[in-house]
Order: sequence, then C-alpha cells, then structure tokens
Amino acid sequence: MDPIRVLICDDHAPFRQGLHTMLATDDNLAVVGEAADGLEAVALAARLQPDVILMDLQMPGLHGLEATRRIISSSPHMRILILTMSDDTATVFYALQAGARGYILKGARKTDIVRSVQNVYNGEVVFGAAVAQHVIQHFTNLQSSIQPDAFPELSEREGSILRLMALELSNDAIAERLGISLKTVQNHVSNICNKLQVADRAAAVLRARNAKP
Repeated sequence: MDPIRVLICDDHAPFRQGLHTMLATDDNLAVVGEAADGLEAVALAARLQPDVILMDLQMPGLHGLEATRRIISSSPHMRILILTMSDDTATVFYALQAGARGYILKGARKTDIVRSVQNVYNGEVVFGAAVAQHVIQHFTNLQSSIQPDAFPELSEREGSILRLMALELSNDAIAERLGISLKTVQNHVSNICNKLQVADRAAAVLRARNAKP
C-alpha cells in the first residue's frame, strides 16, 4: 500500500521540522510538503494533492479555519486534521463546520498523532482525548435527539455506542470513552449496522440523527 501523503501547515518552523522528522519515522506516512501560512497551505494543497493535511489554526496571511474552508471547497476528498493549541469548544465546532475531519492538540504523543492521521485518512472523525471531553460534555448538556427506545432492536450497549457514533466519535474514541477494546467496538458497530439494516457506519449515524425524539 502506498504511504499516506501528508502536508504540514504551521507557522513555527521548528515545530514543522520536528513534526516532519517524527512522521518520517513511520513507513506508512510520507510528508510531501510544508506550509508556513494559510495562503501557502491552500496553494500547496491544490498543487500537491495530499491525502491528509495537518493544519494549525493561528497562522499569518489566512487563518487555519478559512484555509480549511477553501481547501475543502475545492478538494472535498482531502482530509484535514487540526493540530493546534486551542481546545475551546466553540473553535472545535467551527473547525468541523469548516470541513475538518479531526481535532487534536499540540503536545499529543507521537503514537496519537500518527494514529489520528491514519484514522482520518480512513474516513473517521478524530478528537484528541482532551478535546473529546469538551465535545461529549457539550452534547451531554443538550437533550439527546435519540430516545432510548428509538431503536428497540439494539441492546443497551449498542444504543450507547450508536449515540456516540452520532456525535462523530471515532471507534478509538468510543473504546476509550466506554473502557472497552477497539475490537469490541468494531463488533458492536457491525451488529448495529446489521440490526438497523444499513450498509455502513455512515448510514447508521444518519439513521440515528434522523430518529424522532
């Protein structure tokens, strides 16, 4: 399998270089370019066509959120993973609205960054552990749009996992949240799809969001 092609966008050269060096140690990843500001990020994304873009938010020239919007508008197949210092809930949701597929904080462990890049590339939405807590708390404070009896064919655990899926948590994040193995989550997701008679995870999430309270 060809390595995942990654574009790094950050205005701090030492951080970019350190991240480049770190990612280069993984044979499944290939850094194809670096951008020092938002406008350069948009230009390089168009020219290099990376699979995954690591995007900082606070950059000169063009903010990371606007750079994300422009890139996704012209190249919706690209996966953008926000890697930044800001962990406030509003910024997380603005990033998702702009088209980002993940949000992790600088200072995350190498293994977490690499895994996040791989998961985003594979179509999952990824939150770092600290960010996930903000997102979960936000939705916990809202009335759930999925009634406990909306899908009586699901077990209690399957219903819980479906609700977390509807919040766009990745399988890894769900496993961490519930204290169960990734394999167990994957098995539950497969059972949920079978019981709801849908083709895949995305279709199950759509069913969950359309459930009437």
